[in-house]
Amino acid sequence: MVGILLGRKMSTLMLLLCLGALVCLPVSSFAKSGIHEPETPAAKRAESRAEKRALIVVDDYIVGPEDILEISVWRNPDLSREVMVRPDGRISLPLIGDVKAVGLTTSELRDRITEKLKAYKENPTVAIVVKAVNSYYFYTQGSVGHTGKIPLLSRTTLIQAITLAGGLAPDAVRSRITIFRLGRDGKAPQKIVVSYDEIILRGANNIVLKPGDTLVVPSETMVLLP
Repeated sequence: MVGILLGRKMSTLMLLLCLGALVCLPVSSFAKSGIHEPETPAAKRAESRAEKRALIVVDDYIVGPEDILEISVWRNPDLSREVMVRPDGRISLPLIGDVKAVGLTTSELRDRITEKLKAYKENPTVAIVVKAVNSYYFYTQGSVGHTGKIPLLSRTTLIQAITLAGGLAPDAVRSRITIFRLGRDGKAPQKIVVSYDEIILRGANNIVLKPGDTLVVPSETMVLLP
């Protein structure tokens, strides 16, 4: 009888020791075992912000031809205008006339207009709102669902651009898709040839399009140049 009681006491003692060891385990031990703490609201917001930032085409919006801008001068409705950026890169405003806009951020353009207005008004306050984005686009041509000018309002890869253009036509030459890119800052224009299947099947570089790019998908009947 004494042996049975002693055995039960030993079993209880061993159970308590095991429970104590579990309580003392560090958090890292649970992490290693595959148990993860629930994601906090702050972490979820940070992840969502990162996802949205990944869609940005450029870090700073640069004004381009055909963009529509609303120029407001505080307490001066006669000087305020909604204007379209002309092909020569300028806009026209009362008193100060033509102002170069293309290639400037909205903040830089605001400062330029403010400086010109100082010749006529004391401490003018200018605000600029981009009403319509018409200078961020790419073109599609060849064996795709539809060709033409497509707005480039978020980060767009080559595969996404083909999707926006309605996909590849049955006679598309998938290995000779070509991007014609405008030369910038005095550099020569670029011609980039890529293979659709290399991107999809082998993880080749899925090129990100830039404003002004022309995407050409040749057909089997087209003359292919080297």
